Amino acid sequence: TVLANEQVVDGKGWRSGAAVETRELEQWMFRVTAYADELLDAIQQLGKWPDKVRLMQANWIGKSQGARIWWDIVAFPPPFTGEVITKRSEGGAASSPHRQLAALADTSPVNGGGKIEVFTTRPDTLYGASFLALAPDHPLTKTIAQFRPDVAAFITECARLGTSEAEIEKAEKTGIDLGIRVKHPFDESWELLVYAANFVLSTYGSGAIFGSPAGDQRDLDFARKYGLPFQPVVLPHGADAATYAVGKEAFTGEGIAFNSRFLDGLATKQAIARAIKELVKRDAGEATTQYRLRDWGASRQRYWGCPIPAIHCGKCGIVPVPEKDLPIILPEDVTFERDKPGNPLDRHPTWKHVKCPQCAGEATRETDTLDTFVDSSWYFARFTDPNNERAPFDKKLASYWLPVDQYVGGVEHAVLHLLYARFFTRAMRDCGLLDLASGEPFASLFTQGMVVHETYKRPHRLFTEGEVEQRDQKFYERATGIEVLEQRAYIVAADGTETTTARWYVASAWLSPDEVERTQDRAIEIATKRPADIGPIEKMSKSKKNVVDLDAFVSDFGADVARWFVLSDSPPERDVEWTASGVKGAWAFVQRVWALVESHGAPAPKLTDIPPPTLRDSGEDETHALRQLAHRAVQSVTEDIEHFRFNVAVARCYELVNAIAKLKDDTPAATFARGEALRILSQLIAPFMPHLAEECWEALGGEGFVATAPWPVADLALTTRTTITLPIQVNGKKRGEILAAKGAPEAEIRDMALAHPAVAQFLAGQNIRKVIVVADRIVNIVVG
Repeated sequence: TVLANEQVVDGKGWRSGAAVETRELEQWMFRVTAYADELLDAIQQLGKWPDKVRLMQANWIGKSQGARIWWDIVAFPPPFTGEVITKRSEGGAASSPHRQLAALADTSPVNGGGKIEVFTTRPDTLYGASFLALAPDHPLTKTIAQFRPDVAAFITECARLGTSEAEIEKAEKTGIDLGIRVKHPFDESWELLVYAANFVLSTYGSGAIFGSPAGDQRDLDFARKYGLPFQPVVLPHGADAATYAVGKEAFTGEGIAFNSRFLDGLATKQAIARAIKELVKRDAGEATTQYRLRDWGASRQRYWGCPIPAIHCGKCGIVPVPEKDLPIILPEDVTFERDKPGNPLDRHPTWKHVKCPQCAGEATRETDTLDTFVDSSWYFARFTDPNNERAPFDKKLASYWLPVDQYVGGVEHAVLHLLYARFFTRAMRDCGLLDLASGEPFASLFTQGMVVHETYKRPHRLFTEGEVEQRDQKFYERATGIEVLEQRAYIVAADGTETTTARWYVASAWLSPDEVERTQDRAIEIATKRPADIGPIEKMSKSKKNVVDLDAFVSDFGADVARWFVLSDSPPERDVEWTASGVKGAWAFVQRVWALVESHGAPAPKLTDIPPPTLRDSGEDETHALRQLAHRAVQSVTEDIEHFRFNVAVARCYELVNAIAKLKDDTPAATFARGEALRILSQLIAPFMPHLAEECWEALGGEGFVATAPWPVADLALTTRTTITLPIQVNGKKRGEILAAKGAPEAEIRDMALAHPAVAQFLAGQNIRKVIVVADRIVNIVVG
C-alpha cells in the first residue's frame, strides 16, 4: 500500500514493519504544505502541549531559509563507449539516447535550462565546494541509469538501504561519478564533478546538494573516501587562519569567512546575505524558503476507507462526484483472492462503472480510497453533533464546543494524527464549516506512554532426517510435533551434474510470554524445552506476540489489578514495562486493602458524625496523626488526578494503607479514625480500582454507589501542619531531629537542638562556635 511520509518509520511501514521503497504513482494528495507557515507559527501558542510534541512537529515541518542555486552543466556523460556529447546543439548528429539525456537536463522542471538546481542553507560556503551530489532517484540519475548499468546497479543498492534518514545517516557514504561536470556559479573556470550519492534525499530541497566538506560531516566523509580536494572556508572564532585545518570532524558552526574571495572577513550571517546577493546579480540563484514537510499522500489501494469522490472520463478528464450523489457507498460483494492481489474495487464488475456527470458518457469511479487518518482528522467535530443526518455537524455546535479542552493520546501520533488534525481543522475553517479562528483542534494535550514487554523468539534450527516425520504432505519434528519446513541444497559437480540434499528447519518465530518459561537470566520455550532468544523490551504488538492475554489476566486477577499496576508503575507519560513482579505487587495490595476493610468489622463514620471526645482532645497521638494523613491524602490525590500524576496518587494511597495497618487499637477514637480513613481510601481508589472500591464502600456501610458519592473534601484544620520535623546537623552530619511548632522562635529551636540527647554526645567537650537555624528547615551546629 502507499504510505505518507509520516507513516514511514525507520524505513519501514509504521504498522506492517515491511520495508518501504520509492515508486512513481499517480496519487491524490492533500496540500498540507499550503498551511506550512501557519502550522509552524501556531506551535508557539500551544502552551498546554508537551514540549517534545511541539518540537517534533516543528522539526517535521522543517522550515529552512537559504538559497536556490543553478549550476550550469558544461559536460554530459557519454551514454555509450566512444561517444561524447557536450551540448544539445549537436542535435541531429547525436543518437536518440543522446538527445533524451540532453533534453532532460535542458528542459526538466527540476533542472530548467541545462542546469542542476541545488538548495542550501549555507551559500556562504560556496568557495569550499568540492562536488555536486544527486539523490539516487533524482530524474537525471535515473535517466543516466538507462545508459549506464553501473549507475542502475547503484540505484538498486541504494533502494535496499531504505528511506529512513536514521538508516541513511548510519550507512557508509557511497556514490558513483555520473560523468557530468558543472560550472561554479562564482567562477566560470571552476568545474566540479557530479555524483549520485546514497546520503542525498530526493524528498528535501531539489534532491541535489553541493558538497562543502570542511563544513559538513557527510560531505567530509564522502570527499575523503573518493579523494576529492577541498578547503576550509569558515574560520572558527579565535582560530588562526594561517594554521587552521580540518581534522576528522567538519566545523559546522558559524564563524568568519576566509578563502572565499569577496566574502572574506564577513561573519556567517553577513556572508550568507552577500552570497545570495551575488547569486541574484549573476542570475545564478535566488533567496528561498524550503520545507521538509511534504503534501499528504492520501490515496490507498484497498477496499476499506472513504471512497474518493472523483470520476474518470475519457472526454472530460477527472470530474468531481456531484454533491447530490454523496455519500458514495462501497459495494458489499467484493472478493478477496490470494491469487488476485491488489484493490478488489478494481475488479468489481459493476460498481466502478458510471456515467460522467458532465457529458453523460461512459466513465469509471476512482477506486483508490482515502487514508483512514482522514476520518480521525475530524471525528472530534462530529462528536459535537453525532446524530446529524443532514450534515457532518452543525457549524454553531461545533464552533461552541471546539477546541477540545483536554486531549489524551500517544506520542507516536505527534506527526501523524495530531498534525493532520491541525491541518484538517484549518481546512474546515477555510471552507466555512467552522468558526474557529485559531484553527487548533485541541487546547490541551497529554501524551501517555505505552505498555511494553520483553520479546522472545524461537531461533532458527536445522534438523536431520531422523528427527523429522512426514504427515499429510507436511513435515514435523518427531519430539515436539512442531511443523518444520523443507530446505534443499543444490550441489553442482565439475562436470555440470546437479544433485540435491534435503534438510529441515524451524524458522525463527516470535513467541508469546505464555509460551516461555522465564528465569532470572534465560528463557525456555515450554513446548520444546529449548532456549529461546530474549529480545528487546518493546511496545506490545500482535506481530511480535509480546502481548498479555487480558481475558486470562482478568480471569485470574481482575481488571482492577491491571489498572492499578499500570498506573502505579511510572508517570503516565512514560512507558510501563509489564512484569510478573509488578503485577504480584498490585495483587498483594488489593488483598491488603480488602483485609483491612474486613478486619475493621464496623460501619465507617459518616461525614456528619462527630469524632469522640478522646479523639478531639488527643493532641498529637497516632489516631490524630492518621486523621491528618487521611485528609492530606484527599488533598494530594485530588491535585494529582487533576495534573495527571496518577503514580503519585497511587503512592499516597499506599502511604495511607500503611498508616491504617499500624493503628491496632480498638478504642472508640482509634475505631473512628480507622473507619474514616478506610472510607476515604475507598473513595480515593475508586477512579483506579472501581470494583474493589464498590465492595469496600458497601462493606463499610456506604450509601448507594461510591461512584456516585460526592468526592471527599479535606478538612483544612487537619491538613494544616502545626508542627514540623527539623533535622539537626553537627559539622554537616545529621545527628538527630526535633519536632517543633511551625514558625517557632529561633531561640526556642536553638535550645531544643542543643538539649537533644542524641546531639549532646557529639557536643561534649567541644567548643560550640555557631548555631545556625534555618526557619522551618534545618539546624546546623558548628563545633571545633
